[in-house]
Amino acid sequence: MPDIVNTEQAQAWNGPEGAHWARHQDRWNAVNEGFDEPLLDAARITGDHRTLDLGCGAGQTTRLAALRAPRGHALGLDLSGPMLAEARARAERENIANVAFTQGDAQTHPFEADVFDAVISRYGVMFFADPVAAFANVGRALRPGGRLAFVCPADATLNEWVAAVASLRDALPVGDFGRPRLPGMFSLSVPDRIRDVLTAAGFTAIAINQAQVYGTWGHDAEDAAEFLLGTGPGRHLLEQAAPTARARARQVLTNHLRDHEAADGTVRLRSTSWLVTADRPADR
Repeated sequence: MPDIVNTEQAQAWNGPEGAHWARHQDRWNAVNEGFDEPLLDAARITGDHRTLDLGCGAGQTTRLAALRAPRGHALGLDLSGPMLAEARARAERENIANVAFTQGDAQTHPFEADVFDAVISRYGVMFFADPVAAFANVGRALRPGGRLAFVCPADATLNEWVAAVASLRDALPVGDFGRPRLPGMFSLSVPDRIRDVLTAAGFTAIAINQAQVYGTWGHDAEDAAEFLLGTGPGRHLLEQAAPTARARARQVLTNHLRDHEAADGTVRLRSTSWLVTADRPADR
């Protein structure tokens, strides 16, 4: 991959984290797919539109965008080789021909100018080393009057999966998890920060609306606990703990998640995010 500046992210998503997401893509979609229709509706994709999907992962939103524009095309961009391999395989299995995937860094990728009618992202825009530069680069790829729409996490305290991780504080070194503005998952959790970044990157008509969905995290509390502890943050915490602390953490987390079991046993947790839209000015 040429022109990679987010090198730590590239290493993570081409290592264990990317492999985990590729293996468990159906589970991650069960967690996040409630945002898909609101995101695509906000992007106003239709007809012959060309769509760019940032941080597309295994490509669910890319494929959905392609299906909404049968005479158009959707391109998924991601740093992760393992997830892109899964994305290509799924598009082939589903016989979706108007979609493609490429590996690259949205902050520096040499996009052709004025090509896309819409740029979308489901949780793929929070990790840029320089978010203003990244969004400015993406904005140049939009046609004048084109639309940006993305979903990013809102305040950590409004996300029940964060509360589940925080329940481990007495067993694992959780620390100050979910701090806003700093690089990472919650870097865009403050609306003023989103507005500042997008304005500096040249976008206008910025709108930020809260969206809440319940995602399915496991078949039951034990299953959901194992899944959470197998994610990047979970693995990182377990690696710092002694075996007895790990066992205690699993039990604490399982007990916490029992309160979120539905009638059928599945664990449903509320995710609260910002649904953000913005336009590239028509006169640029």
